[in-house]
Amino acid sequence: MVRKFFLTDKNYLLEEAQLALREDLIASLLTLVKEEYQLRYNPLGLSDLFIENLKSYEGDRNSLEAFYDTLAGVYRYKFGDNQLEFSWDGIDHSEKYKKEWSEFFHNQVSTFCRNELFIKAVLDLTVFNGMNNFILRTFEVKISKGFIKVA
Repeated sequence: MVRKFFLTDKNYLLEEAQLALREDLIASLLTLVKEEYQLRYNPLGLSDLFIENLKSYEGDRNSLEAFYDTLAGVYRYKFGDNQLEFSWDGIDHSEKYKKEWSEFFHNQVSTFCRNELFIKAVLDLTVFNGMNNFILRTFEVKISKGFIKVA
């Protein structure tokens, strides 16, 4: 999906590299957030139903795609202005972009994970949302305009 975030968003090689890594990096984001949650809120490693559900959660990651796409667009804006630079070390541009983007992404996510609000936001979008869906399906209800209704 080609999506221009700014007028000169034309580094298509970088965007391709970012799209190729999307699934893996979103998975690593979720893994890191779950680990940070455990360290912050369960430092003794006690296990209960919630913690087991959290650890085993591998559900829908689509809700994190908008975050990924935005961070990718910001990266292209800040660092992706030149797709025609010479590569003196013989590494393919695509591989170079993948490596640099992955490092940036991991560094930023690690920094973001120091913020409690970020951890909770990611979990709200993924794990907790999945748990809400489970509850709603179990009791055959749905939420519409803030009110619970029979499904």
